Amino acid sequence: MKKINMLLFASTLMLLSSCQVIGGIFKAGFAVGIIAVLIVVFVIIWLISAFRGKS
Repeated sequence: MKKINMLLFASTLMLLSSCQVIGGIFKAGFAVGIIAVLIVVFVIIWLISAFRGKS
């Protein structure tokens, strides 16, 4: 299994340029960051509405 993973990794490195790989990582990080911020905002809004509803 390790040989297959190493072969896949090596072929990926040969086929993709380093700029494409780094660009893909940053795009994924940007998208994940936006989703995380939206989730945190929705949780805060939900908590505020839950506490106001009980009063």
